[in-house]
Formats: sequence, C-alpha cells, structure tokens
Amino acid sequence: MQCVEFSRDLRAAVITGEITVSVRLWTRPQVKEGGRYRVGTAQIEIDSVELMPFGALAGEDVQRSGELDLESLRRRAAHSGPITEDTLVYRVEFHVLNEEPAV
Repeated sequence: MQCVEFSRDLRAAVITGEITVSVRLWTRPQVKEGGRYRVGTAQIEIDSVELMPFGALAGEDVQRSGELDLESLRRRAAHSGPITEDTLVYRVEFHVLNEEPAV
C-alpha cells in the first residue's frame, strides 16, 4: 500500500481525522479519488482531487488543512516552489478509515 506524506507536526491530526484537506503543489496528481493510502499507523481514503488556483481556496479549506491562515497554508504548500494566487494546486479531500490498515 502506498503512503501519503504529511509534515511531522500535522501527522497526528491527520490520523485522528482533525485534518481532512491537503493542498499540494504537484505537476500531476499523486493520489486518485477512491484510493486508499497509509499515513503512519492509519489509512485514509481520498474523497476528491481538484486542480484549482490557490486563490480559489476557501476559508474552510484553511481550517480543514490544520493551518491558522491562508499565508501559513501557502508557506507549507510552497516547499516545492513559489505559490501565487494564480498558481494551480491540488486540493485533496480525504477521510480516515476506521478499519485496520492492510499490512
């Protein structure tokens, strides 16, 4: 089973289901809708993958991503390159599965 990487400081909140949105600066999608991926000791299922301009993200996306504000979300997502309002990013929505992950 493939893994999805999250920053160490976000991983626990992903595993508990507090974080349910991730914003990724990818050249192509690295996950697929309906796919299941390991995150630490948990497993998540991807609900949607949407390519959109960074400026189109909603305030709810910021909260669901575990960030305090849009600028902190921009800084976290920009580890792969600079992000402007027009930069296309992948908005990935997911949920934690309650079943044990496959080994």
